[in-house]
Amino acid sequence: MLDVCLLGCGGMLPLPKRFLTSLMIRHQGKGILIDCGESTQVALHLCGWSVKQIDHMLITHFHGDHVLGLPGLWMTMGNNGRTEPVHVWGNPGLQQMIDGLMVVCPQLPFEVICHDVTECDYQFTINGLQVQAVPVEHRVPCLAYSIALPRAGKFDAARAKANNIPLHYWGALQKGETIVDGDAVYTPNDVLGEARRGLKITYATDCRPSKELTALAQDSDLFVAEGLYGDPEKQQSAAEKGHMVYHEAAQMAADANVQELWLTHYSPAMTEPAEFLHNAAEIFPNIKCGTNLMTTTLHFQE
Repeated sequence: MLDVCLLGCGGMLPLPKRFLTSLMIRHQGKGILIDCGESTQVALHLCGWSVKQIDHMLITHFHGDHVLGLPGLWMTMGNNGRTEPVHVWGNPGLQQMIDGLMVVCPQLPFEVICHDVTECDYQFTINGLQVQAVPVEHRVPCLAYSIALPRAGKFDAARAKANNIPLHYWGALQKGETIVDGDAVYTPNDVLGEARRGLKITYATDCRPSKELTALAQDSDLFVAEGLYGDPEKQQSAAEKGHMVYHEAAQMAADANVQELWLTHYSPAMTEPAEFLHNAAEIFPNIKCGTNLMTTTLHFQE
């Protein structure tokens, strides 16, 4: 299963009742944080999730409302006893951006390791989760991410017996281990059926719709996508800024066959996001306006 918390849903600047957009995913006691505006650590405190769990941070782009919370969060992690390295992923130029932020927190008790996400590295694995990134259209280089938890096939005892695999190896093979016993090599494929449907989350903010983003979100259990404005008449204004509106996000969710859509990254000028939800719900019914600390747990479907 995957725990998901939308820590904040605002864009540009934090408001008293609207933190900046950030998302945290937990899996087996480890955490992945996507973006980190300056209100992120407050949201983490309120939701009760431990900052020490965060091993990896995925950055969509280098605008302040997505990264200025990093120094404060790092210092809080250090004050809570974090000593293991923290890995940060993002577009080329990430190291320069991180070095600038580190000026205000130069003595962290852990290492911050930067990873450039380039065309050669749009797919990578962290904490047992498969991450895929695609470039999206914004005023600066920007990435959207999908995070997938694969699921192995069912254990087939008859198949294990037919392959003459000793009983004491069955448990390890079910966990994905390969066993070497003298000249014999046993692999999980010897005891497992076809892979089953896993879990998938896609996160996209500060971007225009695209066929690449729709493909990235394909069959997601949860699609978290920006809706800078809800009013369809503001589509042109959003497009000029490299953003999208509710009905565009809803259309991508429908085209990508996702299970559920959460909107996020609202303009500060939009005081009541839910006011315009009905327009997008006509396109994709299972849509929600994201709110601070909106949380769900995704489970495998049989």
